[in-house]
Amino acid sequence: MHQIARTPKDIGNALRKARKARKLTQGELATQAGIWQRTVSTIETSASGAKLDTIFDLLAALDLEIHIVPRSKAKPGDLEDIF
Repeated sequence: MHQIARTPKDIGNALRKARKARKLTQGELATQAGIWQRTVSTIETSASGAKLDTIFDLLAALDLEIHIVPRSKAKPGDLEDIF
């Protein structure tokens, strides 16, 4: 899964997509990450104001990582169009 995320909403969408690809409910992911289901829901819908530690807990539970690279000219949805 490769996805460009430039906003908190983009991160929330990426986490939702990864969770669904693994056929996990929000509750199951929350249990694996050690957080509340309500927190997963909030992050998936906006991620605004989410603690960075919580984002990393979710990424770890989904077996994902963040790569920091120079910003491309692509828009967030452009990468998905390639595949």
